[in-house]
Amino acid sequence: MIIDSKPPLLIYLHGFNSSPDSFKARFLGEYLSQRGAEKRYLVPALSYQPAEALASVRQLIEKHAATAEITLIGSSLGGYYATNLAEQYGLRAVLINPAVYPYRLLKDYLGINRNYHTGEEYEMRPEYMQQLLDIEVPYISEPQRFLVLLQTADETLDYREAAEKYANAQLCIEQGGSHGFDDFEQKIPQLLEFAGFQLS
Repeated sequence: MIIDSKPPLLIYLHGFNSSPDSFKARFLGEYLSQRGAEKRYLVPALSYQPAEALASVRQLIEKHAATAEITLIGSSLGGYYATNLAEQYGLRAVLINPAVYPYRLLKDYLGINRNYHTGEEYEMRPEYMQQLLDIEVPYISEPQRFLVLLQTADETLDYREAAEKYANAQLCIEQGGSHGFDDFEQKIPQLLEFAGFQLS
């Protein structure tokens, strides 16, 4: 059990074309709320522009770093962002089927897209791919600060890319599953323990 002098705080970073209303984000929020810990959880709505998305999360981190022990949770593209921010600020991070090379995958989405959750239309631009490349973390300096949850039947990302990149992290690879991470609720106790929570 990790015990910190400051209370834990989770910041959840959703994936591409997602929102704070994603299943995992909502389920985790409900789990914490049922245990009186809803104030220890933040889910920002991330900009489609990577540089803006990171800037907004940096503001959150810098606002709360003095009073809370922050752990980032990143799903898919959010895992890519969480890796960059965890390295920059020395934070713990839980990565759920994280994107490793999003600037390759998202080239297929250049142009007008519609958000699955909100219905909002937006444009993916070529310069966003460069922004993603600019924030890539080639080497994980302290892999013990990362808990990485992968499922082998991820239909969007090749789990082997993340298994290789985060090989020295706390790595949990499950056979089957999906990109959305099936049975996510079963991982919540492990995730919260890693983040320093002590909930009944």
